[in-house]
Amino acid sequence: MKFDYGYDEEQRLGKSYDLKLLRRVLPFAASHRIKLALSMVLVVAITLLELSVPYITKEIIDRHILPRDRITRSPGDADQTGRQRLTVDLNDPMVAATVKGNAHLFQIQADRASIRLEDLERLDRCALGRLRHADLSGLLGIAGLFVAVVVAIFFFTFVQNLIMELAGHRIMHDLRVGLFCHIQNMPLRFFTRNPVARLVTRVTNDIQNMHDLFTSVVSMVLKDTLLLVGIAVVLLTMDRRLALLTFLVVPAVAMAAFGFSRRVRDVFRDLRIKVAQINARFSETIGGIKVIQTFCRERENFDLFARLNHDNYLAGMRQINIFAMFMPIIEMLGVTTIAIVIYIGGGHVLGQSMSLGVLVAFLSYMKMFFRPIRDLAEKYNILQNAMASAERIFLLLDRPTATSMQKTSGKIPGPLEVIRFDGVSLTYNEGPAVLKSIDLTINAGETIAIVGATGSGKTSLVNLLVRFYDPTSGSIRVNGIDSTTIPPAELRKRIALVIQDPFLFTGSLKANLFFAANGLSRRQQASILEASRCRDLVARFPAGLNTRISEGGTSLSSGERQLISVARAFSADPEMIILDEATSYVDSQTEVDLQLAIANLMRGRTCVVVAHRLTTARTADRIVVLNNGMVVETGNHASLLARKGFYFRLYQLQGP
Repeated sequence: MKFDYGYDEEQRLGKSYDLKLLRRVLPFAASHRIKLALSMVLVVAITLLELSVPYITKEIIDRHILPRDRITRSPGDADQTGRQRLTVDLNDPMVAATVKGNAHLFQIQADRASIRLEDLERLDRCALGRLRHADLSGLLGIAGLFVAVVVAIFFFTFVQNLIMELAGHRIMHDLRVGLFCHIQNMPLRFFTRNPVARLVTRVTNDIQNMHDLFTSVVSMVLKDTLLLVGIAVVLLTMDRRLALLTFLVVPAVAMAAFGFSRRVRDVFRDLRIKVAQINARFSETIGGIKVIQTFCRERENFDLFARLNHDNYLAGMRQINIFAMFMPIIEMLGVTTIAIVIYIGGGHVLGQSMSLGVLVAFLSYMKMFFRPIRDLAEKYNILQNAMASAERIFLLLDRPTATSMQKTSGKIPGPLEVIRFDGVSLTYNEGPAVLKSIDLTINAGETIAIVGATGSGKTSLVNLLVRFYDPTSGSIRVNGIDSTTIPPAELRKRIALVIQDPFLFTGSLKANLFFAANGLSRRQQASILEASRCRDLVARFPAGLNTRISEGGTSLSSGERQLISVARAFSADPEMIILDEATSYVDSQTEVDLQLAIANLMRGRTCVVVAHRLTTARTADRIVVLNNGMVVETGNHASLLARKGFYFRLYQLQGP
């Protein structure tokens, strides 16, 4: 029999990048589309505002600091920057008064005057302020606009993050609830192949990675993409030749990104598997700590965990190596592009074919151009992590639940009258058959004992009765209806199972006692406590029914847990009781209480008793003897002893 705990199928997952996964995530976001749409609108607004900042800087320089339309060169001095002249309008009274007071520095032509830029230093501060008061007023206005843009970016970013986080948390809430509900409805066969820690990882870590996908990737990828397109459009508008020259680095960036994307997905998939394996090993260590310490296997167990942890470390280092190579490449290409802009653009400024404002804006835009590329690389990191998690989440969601595997859905008409096994066989996980061609009839009101040696198939028969498993072959009919056409919940609400080692949940004693029923009156609760012999048990605790129970009920004895399990069965008020050797491993006094409680529980109900000790089976109406998964004898205690067959030999071995 192969036990791979499902990791092998995870290691065989598909392509390095699969857009189908993204499409499968979209239905979970559909109910939050208004929030997502509003977030996208805000992203567009934020992107446009950010694109305007360098352009505003250009306007400040070209309109008011070095106004290109009012700076000219003196004739014959085209190659001398020191001969540049600032032209002013004499129709402005403040400007005219300043020119008149410093006429020796100006050349006056009609209603305009010009002054060499180096002569501006010869004006006193007040005169210079009056001469350029219009530029100063323009600077104040544009500075106010600049501040308004920055404030708007802050406000829109705050609102967008708030909306996106709200939508992301709601989507993850829905996805986590859906995944939990799906896992809870899986057939028991599923849990034999999936360790608890692995499932915990899916519901916690993997869901959180999907949260990062919605809150970080969806909106930011749109923003960065719009930013890249917007920058390209603005650069082409300002200076097409220089823009096309700088775009020569784009193919190199694309090649680096493509190589990065091919390698990083496999690393993240490997990381998710390693984390799940670490969680599984840790969970097994805690669950089996008594065995580990009893046999002094701490060192060996530590070595196994250390190997898993080291494998996880190596996978993490592969991820770091990929990013350590990719990010410096992007930085190098960005610096190279800026150097090209400074050299080529600076020459254009000196040659008067480009304004200084355009060059400054170009440099700002180029810095912005590589920022979204770096951001996209980081978001791709998150995306790949989320996709690796999405693969595992949908691997679980694609598995059919016990309900979805139903051929039809219906109810059992009337009370349970007869359950018939016709040639039933059962196989676990493609192993050998544990039950073979079982023919058995259980009639309403009778008590049947199932006996046999260890491994004969007694518990497997119980698993079939409560539909933890369905037959591999043959059929089970309830009142003549094929059990596979009956919803498991419809059958289980008529059956109560009292097992050998009952599980108690963290919470109050009351919640565990009346686990199978809600809204019981005080009188009904008292009646159940009396019938299940739990009244004295509750009275022993100072807090009574409000006593807190630890996980698994470890603070209680085995007998106390059994009594609570019987009370739980009483609260369900079932038609059939299944007892899986419920009186094992308890002291004599508790066994007396249990026998009385079980006798009360069995009264007037169909009962199936799985008996390891044959003394328990003596009073049964019928005894079914199993051996190697087959029914070898049936009858009451006396008739089976008289036959001196398999049951007789078992009885002789255990003693009268």
